[in-house]
Amino acid sequence: MSEPEPAPAGRVAGPAVRGAALVLLITVAACLGGGLVRWIAEIVEPPPEPTEVLEVRPTPDVVVAVRDLARLETASFHVERVIDMTSRQRRVFGLLEAEDSILLVAAADVVAGVDLGPLEPDDVELSADRTRVVLTLPPVEIFSARLDNERTYVAERSTELLARRNERLETQARQEAERTLRAAALEAGILMRAEENARRTLESLVRSMGYREVEIRFRDHDD
Repeated sequence: MSEPEPAPAGRVAGPAVRGAALVLLITVAACLGGGLVRWIAEIVEPPPEPTEVLEVRPTPDVVVAVRDLARLETASFHVERVIDMTSRQRRVFGLLEAEDSILLVAAADVVAGVDLGPLEPDDVELSADRTRVVLTLPPVEIFSARLDNERTYVAERSTELLARRNERLETQARQEAERTLRAAALEAGILMRAEENARRTLESLVRSMGYREVEIRFRDHDD
């Protein structure tokens, strides 16, 4: 008996090719069908119009650069003063007077400058060609008047026999020292020095940003 002849190769591969072609056709039809459905849906029901419009107004770069300095300390005075404070007390039904006294040698560092935090875009005026800028700053102020504890000491403390020792007398002397040393710095012109230094520092900063003409103004304390 003779063996059956093998089937030609083209007949075996024919169904596989047709199957792959069918899968590809279905895939393409699905993609086209999905895009067609979306296109029809957009025509029938277009996307809603936006109800909010966001507008961004550019602010001058000068404000951002100056604000980065925050509290600009531009003057520091070291002031010393002797505080002679006495507590007078009436004893023995008011017939006698007794004293509790302190002699305080006080030294303080008084720092002044300008707080740039409240600066607003309206405080900056730019020329049309962006070559000139006018900057209006808050008034200069004293930031702190702190006693230098290394240089502040009690030189003398005396309590008479009939007097009651006032434990708060040194604290009161220190408070008085801070108040008077602050006043002394004001009398010595610390605010004027702070304003001059702030103007020079900020003019240099703004010029480094490319502005040829810079004018620095300070608001009054009453504004």
